[in-house]
Amino acid sequence: MKLPIPYGCQEILPEDQAAVQEALSQELITQGSYLTRFEADFSAYLNASHSIAVANGTAALHLSALALGWEKGHTVICSPLTFVASVNCVLYTGASVDFVDIDPKTGLMDLQLLKEKLESSPEGTYQGVIPVDYAGLPIQMDEVAELTRTHKLNILEDSCHAPGGVYVDRDGVKQHCGNGAYADAAIFSFHPVKHLTTGEGGMITTRNQALADKIKQLRVHGIHKSPEPPEGGWYYEMQELGYNYRLNELQAALGYSQLKRAAANLALRKQKARIYDEALADLPIKLPAAAEGHAYHLYVIRTEKRKELYDYLRSQQILTQVHYIPVNYQPYYQNLGWKKGDFPHAEAFYDQCLSIPLYPHLGEDQQAYVIEKIRTFFKGY
Repeated sequence: MKLPIPYGCQEILPEDQAAVQEALSQELITQGSYLTRFEADFSAYLNASHSIAVANGTAALHLSALALGWEKGHTVICSPLTFVASVNCVLYTGASVDFVDIDPKTGLMDLQLLKEKLESSPEGTYQGVIPVDYAGLPIQMDEVAELTRTHKLNILEDSCHAPGGVYVDRDGVKQHCGNGAYADAAIFSFHPVKHLTTGEGGMITTRNQALADKIKQLRVHGIHKSPEPPEGGWYYEMQELGYNYRLNELQAALGYSQLKRAAANLALRKQKARIYDEALADLPIKLPAAAEGHAYHLYVIRTEKRKELYDYLRSQQILTQVHYIPVNYQPYYQNLGWKKGDFPHAEAFYDQCLSIPLYPHLGEDQQAYVIEKIRTFFKGY
């Protein structure tokens, strides 16, 4: 059995290496055919209309926020239980952030609290909302859309944890997380611990053609090139202030290859989550909220002995992690006026949460070892 056991990690197979090697042999090693194929296949996987690959998940957030028109004087609602990038993207545009606490049962933004905030605020107070599919558990995007429609909020869904996740909307239709059925745009990350990796990388999905075109232009310095420029093939125009947030061909080839295993790997994640569900059910811990469409990027347990369990498991070479420190705990955001005590549900969740190892190639012996050590720990309490 291989030790240590991380909470998550990439799997690079020979076919992935072959795809990257093939990309290296192409004439174009950026903005070439692998990028086009990766984007097309990602759209097909989620039933999305447009997929735009970018340098990383933060770039996806930033470009989406810009394309949605958030700017100074605007305020966007976020969840306090997320990685800081989900919130930072708002500040990058000059806009301000506000927060809605989580539902303590799920870790997702509490939609009743969102409703109360919107109804108790003057019209025009908010311009957007960023719901997060925390740990891979889908938020009901149809409900988010229903709540925000009359207030004319743009919706940017953070689906970094949930490619392949699904939920059933009020019409009984099965929807993929991030497919654009209810959000203006959604974003994904291809960091090494995510469902699939490109080393670093991200994706933006949308069903809005105009928004997709704007994001693509912002991705390459705000430059537009006409198919038949009258001045000559060299001519281009920088029409707005953009960025170099491109994904190169080597990364796209790796993502294209990994995407072929996405459905099978998601099934393995669910299978291993069920093993944990059964093996840990009798312990004094809270297990993750279950849902048929859960994508299980993370398997998050909660215990009042979080620090003790974390230290014990590390001593046994099991490398767990905590997701996440509430954004209002961060010194930068405290300098903006937020403080501990602002979001009691997110803070209580943080005090107890621990992500234990879960990834498709987690070995049976490794998972059995994790279960054994967790059970051994709780024998002492």
